[in-house]
Amino acid sequence: MNNRRRVLFVCTANSARSLMAEALLKDLAGDQFEVASAGTAPSKPHPLALQCIDEAGLDSTTTHSKSVSSVSDEHWDYVITLCDKAARECHPIASVGQVIAWDFPDPVPQNRHATFALVMKELKDRISLFVLVHQKAAHRPIHYSPAGVFKALGDENRLAAMLLIQQQEELCVCELTEAMEVSQPRISRYLAQLRDYALVQDERRGQWVYYQLHPAIPDWVRTSLTAAYEESAALLAPMAKRLTEMPNRPTRTDCV
Repeated sequence: MNNRRRVLFVCTANSARSLMAEALLKDLAGDQFEVASAGTAPSKPHPLALQCIDEAGLDSTTTHSKSVSSVSDEHWDYVITLCDKAARECHPIASVGQVIAWDFPDPVPQNRHATFALVMKELKDRISLFVLVHQKAAHRPIHYSPAGVFKALGDENRLAAMLLIQQQEELCVCELTEAMEVSQPRISRYLAQLRDYALVQDERRGQWVYYQLHPAIPDWVRTSLTAAYEESAALLAPMAKRLTEMPNRPTRTDCV
């Protein structure tokens, strides 16, 4: 039985970023993830993207571009968009565990090897962190550095999302979108960043994916969050009110 989680990388043309991301994740954790890529407006693999994949010692021979619509009927545990345009235009996927919004610059317009190589490096750094956080058996204790935690919480919107999750115990993307009056792609991006720092974790129940505080969060982080919540009443009160008044809000009984 194949127990690998399925990951789909999506960008606009499926010619560079998503192809490089696909090759990288297959190499870094092909035993843990079944990986594919697609485009909202697919063209064909860019020669410089294939060159970077080959130079990294990865297999580019099976690399090809395809449309999101060709894989939209399949289940994907993770759909990772690699640019804001793809996040806005991504065709509906029939069954998705979690949508993650990343944003990497498109190297194609510059058409320079150095630009493709830089994007390849940045993708590898992000994907390596993704593998570390999402690996199947993460038995090693997570180290929470104060610098990393406060960097993650240094954005007002990320902090607000974190505090709302703490207050409500768990929230899904649509609830945070309603409460914070922020677009779904931006909320997904904030949650992805918080997840990268192991500050939240997700759980899929039915059609909904819920986010809770990560169980490994140490006491000093929880104490800091509690103090921040008490000092943020003016910011959070209208958000909590919108959440309470949310029409068609998902109920927990719908998710079991």
